[in-house]
Amino acid sequence: MSEALPVIYLARHGETAWSLSGQHTGRTDLPLTERGERQARIVAERLRGSTFAKVLSSPSQRAVRTAELAGFHKVAETVPDLAEWDYGQYEGRRTAEILTERPDWQLFRDGCPGGEFPEQVAARADRVVKRVRTVDGNVLMFSSAHILRVLAARWLGLEPAAGRYFLLGTASLSVLGYEHNLTEPVIRLWNEMSE
Repeated sequence: MSEALPVIYLARHGETAWSLSGQHTGRTDLPLTERGERQARIVAERLRGSTFAKVLSSPSQRAVRTAELAGFHKVAETVPDLAEWDYGQYEGRRTAEILTERPDWQLFRDGCPGGEFPEQVAARADRVVKRVRTVDGNVLMFSSAHILRVLAARWLGLEPAAGRYFLLGTASLSVLGYEHNLTEPVIRLWNEMSE
């Protein structure tokens, strides 16, 4: 293949009060902290000179603001399927608290009562993967950690539970792509952070 294979950049939003405290933040629409805004500006520096055929964002203000501060708000398309996991009854709670009630609980295996189960998040991720594989060129996505982790698993053809292996820090950049051709999806870079 003579042409360069497309790559998919995944940008996790900058820090919020709940990402700092470790609280599950699904549908609660929190703003970036001051540090989160600085992180998003650093994402802009890290992406300087890159061009994208398509830029997508979760509808959450934390993702939209990260895209804005990174310089992509004018071209970013809001995609509901990129919304973070719906944590239902676990929204705003920390994993340690949940484990006192359910010692064997694993988000990527069990999901959340009153929220989404892994198969539901995987269905959304699959729709995004299918969509970006039709784009002629590189793609940039702004979203949250758990949906991006499931998306990476599905990119590779793995079960959604495999998302538990792909840790993501705030304002991290990751890159999905291909090895030799479009039938060989790979992770080219994971959880690269500048802070």
